[in-house]
Amino acid sequence: MALHRKRDSGLDDVFATPLSEKPLPKYRMPDGESRPESAYELVRAELLLDGNSAQNLATFTTTWSGDETRRLMADSLDKNLVDKDEYPQTAEIENRCVHILADLWNAPDHRGAMGCSTTGSSEAAMLGGLALKWRWRQRREREGKPADRPNLVCGPVQVCWEKFARYFDVELRQVPLEPGATGLRPHQLSHYVDENTIGVVAILGVTFTCDYEPVEKIAKALDAIQANTGLDVPIHVDAASGGFVAPFVQPDLVWDFRLERVASINASGHKYGLAPLGVGWAVWRQADLLPDDLVFRVSYLGGEMPTFALNFSRPGGEVIAQYYAFVRLGREGYRRIQQACLDAAAGLAERVARMGPFELLYDGRGALPAVSFTLRDASSPFSLYDLSDQLRMRGWQVPAYPLPPGREDTVIMRVLVRHGVSADETALLADDIRASVERLSKGAPPDSERQAFHH
Repeated sequence: MALHRKRDSGLDDVFATPLSEKPLPKYRMPDGESRPESAYELVRAELLLDGNSAQNLATFTTTWSGDETRRLMADSLDKNLVDKDEYPQTAEIENRCVHILADLWNAPDHRGAMGCSTTGSSEAAMLGGLALKWRWRQRREREGKPADRPNLVCGPVQVCWEKFARYFDVELRQVPLEPGATGLRPHQLSHYVDENTIGVVAILGVTFTCDYEPVEKIAKALDAIQANTGLDVPIHVDAASGGFVAPFVQPDLVWDFRLERVASINASGHKYGLAPLGVGWAVWRQADLLPDDLVFRVSYLGGEMPTFALNFSRPGGEVIAQYYAFVRLGREGYRRIQQACLDAAAGLAERVARMGPFELLYDGRGALPAVSFTLRDASSPFSLYDLSDQLRMRGWQVPAYPLPPGREDTVIMRVLVRHGVSADETALLADDIRASVERLSKGAPPDSERQAFHH
């Protein structure tokens, strides 16, 4: 009866409804229903405890989207991307994106290239790795040789490649970093490549430092290995971030299908591709580089449509939003956005370098729009972990972490500059880094001396 009176009292404040009188359910679904606006506002209030995504300079993923993108996503909530017979135009848009990317990455015949969308770059990377394994195994079987010990050679890769190796029974030969290096170096390959190597992964935008690995030089090193040993080892380029940066602001950099040894490329549409979270891309140089055993065929407009993603049902909105970005921005729009990000990163790097205690590992020029640096003096009164904690008090999420094996004693800090992170915002970050350094250098003040935060 009391509940009935509350509902009829005319009081429509969300925080005075029955749902707000106790914590939201965590382990059991409630017995009754609630007003939609009440449930919405209370769940939304919990989400305010998350960090501000615009200040999350640890993530590569897109955190800003325009109203048109949001409307297209809302319009596409009911579109299941895998149902190509029911949503043929969404399937056509996915196909257009594949050919646009094949052209962007200089495939010899971009109309005949093979590819697909995925939920992200990690899934796309796994598809590229599976194709390498299948082709290697088929070749070994034709030659009458054992095919039970495949290995994949790489430098400091993202964890998705470790997952691929574990899930699909491939030895991951991760080459240690040399002193002063930020990624795999071509001369290292001869010590790791053998007849069981299914491929080499080259990174266009190393996760840890944001520098590019020298894909063209890696290809030449493999050419030399083939000339000396007969081993023909393909390259898969993990261009999770760089695949949407290099074509626009470093067009003369040769890293893509211009290199005959590059068999496949993965990239993340929801990183520097400027699409919302949930879309990646896998593209093969030509259709015969994707083994037919990995392709399933579904009915499509009375015919057949190949599908080879690991996921099945998934929303079509992210792919549609990606196509919208291609149409809306064009090459010049992407160039302007990525160049603005690079300029903001370079400006931040200059300010960080002038502060004194830091040594730049990557200055935001020539690769991804980012900055990575370490402490110059090992006897510094503070660590980069301390600095990261200080910056978090101001809302900034800037990670500090050790480099991969070979340089694991070096702790670095990395700042990513994405679409939506302006030069003004990076200037404010630089101010906060300087202020944090001053506080940490003097030692943390006692609680009584600390100023309360205020606007």
